[in-house]
Amino acid sequence: MSAERLVVIGGDAGGMTAAAQARRRRRPDDLEIIALERGRYASYSACGIPHWVAGTVDSVDDLISRAPEVTRTKFDIDLRLGHEALGIDLADRSVTVRSGDGAYRLGFDQLVIGTGASPVRPDIPGIDAPGVYGVQTLGDGEAVRAALAAGAARAVVVGGGYIGLEMAEAMVSRGLDVTVVEAAPQPMSTLDPDMGVLVADALVGLGITLHRGEAVTAVATGPDGRAATVVTPEREIPADLVVLGLGVRPETTLARDAGVKIGVTGGIVTDARMRTVSHEGVWAAGDCVQTIDRVALRPIAVALGTHAVKQGRVVGINIGGGYLTFPGVVGTAVTKVCDLEVARTGLREADADRAGLRYVTATIESTTRAGYFPGAAPIVTKLIAERRSGRLLGAQIVGREGAAKRIDVLATALWNEMTVEDIAGLDLSYAPPFAPVWDPVLIAARKAWDAVEADVAALHGAPRSATS
Repeated sequence: MSAERLVVIGGDAGGMTAAAQARRRRRPDDLEIIALERGRYASYSACGIPHWVAGTVDSVDDLISRAPEVTRTKFDIDLRLGHEALGIDLADRSVTVRSGDGAYRLGFDQLVIGTGASPVRPDIPGIDAPGVYGVQTLGDGEAVRAALAAGAARAVVVGGGYIGLEMAEAMVSRGLDVTVVEAAPQPMSTLDPDMGVLVADALVGLGITLHRGEAVTAVATGPDGRAATVVTPEREIPADLVVLGLGVRPETTLARDAGVKIGVTGGIVTDARMRTVSHEGVWAAGDCVQTIDRVALRPIAVALGTHAVKQGRVVGINIGGGYLTFPGVVGTAVTKVCDLEVARTGLREADADRAGLRYVTATIESTTRAGYFPGAAPIVTKLIAERRSGRLLGAQIVGREGAAKRIDVLATALWNEMTVEDIAGLDLSYAPPFAPVWDPVLIAARKAWDAVEADVAALHGAPRSATS
């Protein structure tokens, strides 16, 4: 009896984690695994690209978590780099693959779609010109580094999302003149505007030119056909290179064309075991997938490597004969702009409004260490709590060194549906080098619970008792 064949489309976090987990549970004589990757690299950290561009990470090899030869020899996975899936025929159970100048058909019994996400490109003139870079793959990072090596001196970042701001920092550290153009009133739209303004102030403090409330209308090219000027209704900005920082969307072209069900977010719809709901034996993992927001209880598409590897693990264990489900996400994310740390989890105010939730907010300013201790740095913490119940709905943190990872306490509380009163009573660690006596998380929770109690008291027309 011949081995069952698993074909994986996409050689990064979701797909390769699925392949490795399946291999751990099924031997090569039982399950043949073929992984297709159109690029030159597989199993790498896309999140590390800005740090590689900046020079903080020395070599592209440092971003590769598992070398291709290890994948092939230790895991018995037939990893085919430079092989692009052109189409999926679900009736025939085959994938059409292009390699070099030729193409072939590859049959499968089980299929994992791990096609990731693609950078958002606005439909404006010049957006596809040479010199405009979306930063999603190691190949994209190589292209930006080549532009820098060729003498680029002026960079324009279109959009103030995570990758955009990290790339802006990278290019400032390389000595470029950097401009960020953001259509929204503040950068970092995953934060509420009152927290985003803190990020804006930090960008300006780095010497980055920031234009807020301006949408890019065109990218004009020079005599060589390369991007030369970014155009908005207010100005024209010279550029030697343009980086897209507008976020990403699920890359589902192959799945959609094959008839796989696509959800309202643009991601592939799966069940809890990460099987596509439309076709037996077809699985999906990573940035191309739609999942569930555990707080708002709505579909969401979140492009993060943490989710991709967890979903890939679920897929691989299930293909391997086990049983595992993916429980959804709360939207925890963290980034750094020079020495400014930014973190968030759960819902923003706008998200809570869309979900029909009524809420109160609390924002506090504190320090990352005891105020008298050397190195104490400012931290601003914001909590959003449900009215009356006090259930935590979301949290945001902006501060200096030692600030951002506090979000993990709040993400854990959010995951377990704790109230801000519960959080205020948590037994968190204390020593002057690490926190004030009252950690900023606890102070914010106390203030949020005060807001909940005040709201309840106002509802009943009764005075509120002191709780602090």
